[in-house]
Amino acid sequence: MSDLSPNSSTIMDSQPLHPLHQIAETPTHKLLLKQWLKEEELILNRISNKETQLDSIRKEITQLFCFFFLFHSTSLILLFTTSTSFIGNNKGCQRSWIPSICSLVCSLAIIWAVRYKTDVESHLEKLLEREKEDGKLLGKCVEELKKKGVEFDLLKEVDALRKAKSLRIETKGVKKWEARDFVTLFFVGVSCLVLGLTRVILCN
Repeated sequence: MSDLSPNSSTIMDSQPLHPLHQIAETPTHKLLLKQWLKEEELILNRISNKETQLDSIRKEITQLFCFFFLFHSTSLILLFTTSTSFIGNNKGCQRSWIPSICSLVCSLAIIWAVRYKTDVESHLEKLLEREKEDGKLLGKCVEELKKKGVEFDLLKEVDALRKAKSLRIETKGVKKWEARDFVTLFFVGVSCLVLGLTRVILCN
């Protein structure tokens, strides 16, 4: 029985350690894993913040849409109710430029605000997509490090991660029409329609 104990101890010693134990015993791998886990947490926080910002921007855009239609519908109703007092004279038609200019200025201001907010939304979406891609790349590296342990080639894998980030350059192709362009055209069309209705209401 005493002869078996040395053999059993050598067998136990010859068994490879779990990759996480290997990482714990290797300072460089341990430090790299800590850094990557911390960076992964920071990326998740940035993703959460950008998603919150996106929700806020989209709510503001919705509010601008509602205000645009509410303003024009209210102004047209008021013009229609007041136009009855100008029946039989041309004063209403002669002064139609006043509400027309007010309507045009308000429309342009709202259209500019909507365009600005949609541009911010598009920019945030691109940043969010980039952060998610960074998170995926980093997550793969963390999994590989946990799986391979000391067999994880630090120089090779870290260099591959840097190359993957540097090669992820946005390809700028021919600029195509986007959803926000159609939204802008729609609001311009509605504004022109309101101007025409203002003229019709006050001059007829």
